[in-house]
Amino acid sequence: MIGVARGLFAPGLPGTRFEIGALCGRVLRALDLDGREYDLRLVGDGEMAALNRDYLGLVGPTNVLSFPADDPGRPEYLGEMAVSLDTVAREAFLYGQEPATHLARLLAHGFLHLAGLDHGPVMEALTEQAVEAVAADGQSLPA
Repeated sequence: MIGVARGLFAPGLPGTRFEIGALCGRVLRALDLDGREYDLRLVGDGEMAALNRDYLGLVGPTNVLSFPADDPGRPEYLGEMAVSLDTVAREAFLYGQEPATHLARLLAHGFLHLAGLDHGPVMEALTEQAVEAVAADGQSLPA
């Protein structure tokens, strides 16, 4: 399920649940996680800061938070993820990237956490491979 916080507007990023779902599907295919289920909530910096504080004890917003599932009865369910579109847009500007490309990168990063990977060279390589595969699949990134 994909949820979008009310009143959230992020120029240059996918704007509908359908577009976001399609992008997530492309990222999951690129990571060989096609068909896996997940819950995604797109939020602003305020809600992300609250999640970051409540679950990690950290101050301020972050770009993505992943909460892997621990349900042996549902092996197809990866877990829950929250992405701050405010942070995605800000980081894309700072890094000189297209916002939709940066969103694909953060989705890949988050899905890899849900699949059990930790930060490091393997995660970085798989994340970049997924972004390249999504960019090369012949479809434009939604904006």
